[in-house]
Amino acid sequence: MTMTEPTRIFHNPRCSKSRQTLELLKQNGVEPEIIRYLETPPTEQELLQILDLLDCEPRTLMRTKESEYKEQGLDNPELTRAQLIRAMVSTPKLIERPIVLANGKAAIGRPPENVLNIL
Repeated sequence: MTMTEPTRIFHNPRCSKSRQTLELLKQNGVEPEIIRYLETPPTEQELLQILDLLDCEPRTLMRTKESEYKEQGLDNPELTRAQLIRAMVSTPKLIERPIVLANGKAAIGRPPENVLNIL
């Protein structure tokens, strides 16, 4: 990711944290590219990049309380990183939100103030 790329937010308009994070970005003069990830999920490659930027494993980025998590057996410790990433691509509802990408870095807006560290 180069410096010229716009700040991006993986956004769910129905999520209050996602809306607060978007508002915070705008208050700080950032007009991010909004990716409605439920409609346009990231690719496996994009998720790998995000995980690398966050320096975390797939489950850290998953909403483990969603019913789909249990239904798909994603709590199975034997699942590989690739299997978990594929599950997030096929069921984007499982992806924690919001994720903001800026300046070659990534942050999860929980709490929303987290994203200020990468601007």
